[in-house]
Amino acid sequence: MARFERENRSQESELIEKLVHINRVAKVVKGGRRFGFAALVVVGDGKGKVGFGKGKAREVPEAIRKATEEAKKSMVRIPLREGRTLHHDIEGRHGAGKVVIRSAQAGTGIIAGGPMRAVFEALGVQDVVTKSLGSSNPYNMVRGTFDALKKQSSPRMIAAKRSKKVGDIVGRRGEREAAPEAAQEVTE
Repeated sequence: MARFERENRSQESELIEKLVHINRVAKVVKGGRRFGFAALVVVGDGKGKVGFGKGKAREVPEAIRKATEEAKKSMVRIPLREGRTLHHDIEGRHGAGKVVIRSAQAGTGIIAGGPMRAVFEALGVQDVVTKSLGSSNPYNMVRGTFDALKKQSSPRMIAAKRSKKVGDIVGRRGEREAAPEAAQEVTE
């Protein structure tokens, strides 16, 4: 039992925690105003797992703690290409927010706005280009980004769905380009 707890603790210490947004809200009462805080946190392992959470409390540290716990519980695995970028371009939506995410060449870096940048840094993506359209609300942007990331599929996943080999799925591009040359040789 103690060994399991040690392993779990060391796994949690490796997580990257990013505070995306803190919102202060006021409740007007008889004696004046009571302030509360809402925090939005993104947590990831830098190797393809990421989650987000929100927490509300009277104090900022407590709100951040609650949000971090929720983020750890809601972590999802995202397939990455070469451990640095996404496999294909995708769009995600949440409410009035729309995000467009494109894979990029090595050395491009993370080209993304605040809330989306936090998600990709925690996820471990190094090269990506993004654009947020519509709502600039950080909650909608993060949820839209997660909507898009959940649509991400790797060649291995597609090969499994189609009952084919990964080489058949990935190798198709090369076959299409080589086919016209082979046809010309036959006619000549």
